[in-house]
Amino acid sequence: MRLIIGNKNYSSWSLRAWLALKQFDIPFEEERIALFERGYKARILHHSPAGKVPVLIDDDVRVWESLAIGEYLADRFPQHQIWPKDQAARALARAVSAEMHAGFGELRAAMPMNIWSSHPGKGRSPLVDADIERVAAIWRDCIARYGGPCLFGKFTFADAMFAPVATRFITYAVDLDLRPRQYVRHIWELPAMLEWREAACAETEVIEEDEPYR
Repeated sequence: MRLIIGNKNYSSWSLRAWLALKQFDIPFEEERIALFERGYKARILHHSPAGKVPVLIDDDVRVWESLAIGEYLADRFPQHQIWPKDQAARALARAVSAEMHAGFGELRAAMPMNIWSSHPGKGRSPLVDADIERVAAIWRDCIARYGGPCLFGKFTFADAMFAPVATRFITYAVDLDLRPRQYVRHIWELPAMLEWREAACAETEVIEEDEPYR
């Protein structure tokens, strides 16, 4: 099994798939393609007609889009309970993951994932603040229902979907109340996240559109 990813400092979608594979101890090889470098698009198109990362390759199967990768892994490795076992919890996990996948455009645009940087207070606006509050509300509700430290008790693909937002809240020093703040710290300090962060900080490529506050 092979995962094609982009820059670890910037590629939030790559992080989602990579973190799930790592957290569930699924063996895989990674291939990093530095985005916006010469020839990068052709290299990605070699693996996926969508021309985007991540791409999961499992023999003859190719899956692109992070959420689809999560569903594929859940089918392929049912022993890992990549989604919650309980039907109601599984439905909620899929709903909040789909909301993350499709929404929060203001937050994404104003606060690009940028692990090696620190921009306290940058990117704020009423629309961004509304996105932040909705994310925090999802986290509070799930943790209240299932006890934490992850959204559904133990790590699921829903946590992988929200992990890049947790990194944003660190980068931009977003002030959160207790439960969301504890959740951000838990995700930030996962061993797999530490590995990703170290690799991100070792990268040298700069993507200007993801550095609006340099």
